[in-house]
Amino acid sequence: MDRNILNGKKHIHFIGIGGSGMYPLAQILHGQGYYLTGSDNNETETLDAVRKMGIPVYIGQRAENIGDADLIVHTAAIMADNPELTAAKASGVTVLERADLLGIVTSWYDRAICVSGTHGKTSTTSMITQIMYTAGIDLSAYIGGKLPCIGGSGIAGKSDILVCESCEFEDHFLKFFPDISVVLNIDADHLDYFGTLENIIKSFHKFNENTSKCIIINGSDKNSMESLKGVEGKDIITFGSDSSCDYYPENIKHENGLLTTYDAVYKGEKLGTVTLHVAGIHNVLNSLAAVAAARYCGVDFKYIAKGLEDFRGAKRRFEKLGEEKGITVVDDYAHHPTELEATLRAAKEMNFNKVWAIFQPFTFSRTKLLLDDFAKALSIADHTVLTDIMGSREKNIYGIFTRHLAEKIDGCIWFPQNEDEEWSDERKYFNFEQVCDYVCENASEGDLVITLGCGDAYKIAKMILKKLSQEDKNV
Repeated sequence: MDRNILNGKKHIHFIGIGGSGMYPLAQILHGQGYYLTGSDNNETETLDAVRKMGIPVYIGQRAENIGDADLIVHTAAIMADNPELTAAKASGVTVLERADLLGIVTSWYDRAICVSGTHGKTSTTSMITQIMYTAGIDLSAYIGGKLPCIGGSGIAGKSDILVCESCEFEDHFLKFFPDISVVLNIDADHLDYFGTLENIIKSFHKFNENTSKCIIINGSDKNSMESLKGVEGKDIITFGSDSSCDYYPENIKHENGLLTTYDAVYKGEKLGTVTLHVAGIHNVLNSLAAVAAARYCGVDFKYIAKGLEDFRGAKRRFEKLGEEKGITVVDDYAHHPTELEATLRAAKEMNFNKVWAIFQPFTFSRTKLLLDDFAKALSIADHTVLTDIMGSREKNIYGIFTRHLAEKIDGCIWFPQNEDEEWSDERKYFNFEQVCDYVCENASEGDLVITLGCGDAYKIAKMILKKLSQEDKNV
């Protein structure tokens, strides 16, 4: 991709501007002075935020929306026969997929910190951003979740630092230009594209090779270290669970549910104590990666510690939504078995009577290929309730249904559908209401209810809180 493709461009049009990957990119480009327009199919809170930046948004995707744009960007989710995309391609102007444009943006910075890994990218990108913001650095950021301190999921600063979440999905991160790469972990995911774990490791190897300056990598993760073999000419910094790594934790303590403290150690030297308000040992490792990245960029540890203590999690990452009738309701983006296991183990370490896991499986291929791993992870909860599978971009050519997963989990609750039905909004929300009613009728004071998944399971959490609050009023 030509790094100079934006030269001379003034008006950029976003097809699907409300998408989680499009919104922060729009924030950065808007901050750089480009005139933006956009379209999407449904009104959302994100579109409200886009409009507040002064960006015109069209609801519904039509050929005339592209106007006189001299560059048009779209998400991978936009179908080839979309009328707006069809018009864009016929217009003769430059048309880019989101990852291509983001890749170009990463090339603008001398210290582009690209955060990769199968799990933990959003949390770690947010931690690094929070640290830089606390230290007074005028950074740019691209995050897959909303971070309160920057007022969203993206920001355009004037320094040479960009902190960028870098996803391996369909090798998107191989389009980036990382100066400093962070590799958190490598696990089997997106197997409908990669086919095997070995192919995923090969892609991360290429990502490491593409890094110009420094690779910060999980030295305790076998697959991550495998991806490093043969990579030369870069600074290598490891973080992990013990002293075999450059950065490691000592004296880990979990207190009062979401509070964790530990001593950050670098090559035997104690740097200081880190206080985290996010749960789980996985977040200890994520924060160590953030410590390493910030120190490599010259940030003093006192600002690092302050930034991590100020961090309260990115949106949809173990996000506490409320408490009603003594029942705590939390939402989390976890959608892969390893993420589910980490999140549920962290939840079980807290002082709750019972942990309720409400899980919305995402894509038929992932559910089919990782079925036993999903069952094992979800069995950690005291009670598991499942929704229908959210197919997203896929058709159910796999013959997989929620019951196949539920039958592998002791005591699991789900609400059977007619398997001849196509997944639909009407069916989904009926399913959500059933889940909400069941949990409200059976959860007790002192329990934790956590909605899980990268779709819209968070809506169930809000429904539960609303129903429980109404029950209080009706007493």
